Amino acid sequence: MERKLVLKQDILSALKTVGVQQGQSIMVHTSLSKLGFVCGGAQTVIEALMESVGETGTIMMPTQSWKNLDPSCGVHWEEPEEWWQIIRDNWPAYNEDITPTNTMGAVAEMFRKWPGTVRSNHPARSVAAYGKYASYLTQNHDLSNIFGEDSPIGKLYDLDGYVLLIGVGYDKNTSIHLADVRAEYPGKHNCIEHSAIMENGKRVWKAYETLFVDGEDFDQIGESFEAECRVNKVQLGNGMITFMRQRDIVDYAVSWIQKHRIMQFTFGVTH
Repeated sequence: MERKLVLKQDILSALKTVGVQQGQSIMVHTSLSKLGFVCGGAQTVIEALMESVGETGTIMMPTQSWKNLDPSCGVHWEEPEEWWQIIRDNWPAYNEDITPTNTMGAVAEMFRKWPGTVRSNHPARSVAAYGKYASYLTQNHDLSNIFGEDSPIGKLYDLDGYVLLIGVGYDKNTSIHLADVRAEYPGKHNCIEHSAIMENGKRVWKAYETLFVDGEDFDQIGESFEAECRVNKVQLGNGMITFMRQRDIVDYAVSWIQKHRIMQFTFGVTH
């Protein structure tokens, strides 16, 4: 495929076409490389997003640093097992101003340090936000409540916010994890995670309990959702922009999960 040139005006026009408006609160997931050549790179995308929602709107992005988890979870798959305890003892404590993102993309990595942006304090699953509700969305991100009620994702649901996928699919749609929390299905269980944090002025390797989620069926959920519900889409460069009301995808995913994960558990089928 021939790589296309994308200018800021192209992004602004695409955002308007899918329904992005002033005053909206939007969770954004982006793959810059999937769009082609964006003139100005991540900076251009961020500026276009902020201009599109205006001073009364809010932009939020995942800024996860999931390398700050126990090596036994597979996050340090490239390192030998004999190093695991050394990693546990020496991995830097999470610092919302310093800790880089892991595979969140160039846009999210730039966004976390954008002037005026605030970042939540979860050591592995943080988000960053800019705008009217930035502080509300990011404050008190509890270790054990990554994606549930009163998490940033849960708060966005309360605000009746939106989800914007730029060049990525539903496997990156973090909001579906809120459906994981709300749905009841066989095999649902908690797990113990560990991260390096600062506690009482000291670095500690902290254990905390949270819901185990993996997102393996999120693309299937998205495919079914788009077949039954209204989703706004438009081509941008070499990629696609997908825009939806967050409550719509979360509510749909709860029903889908409760139906299909029971079938998978009982009969071993995925559809």
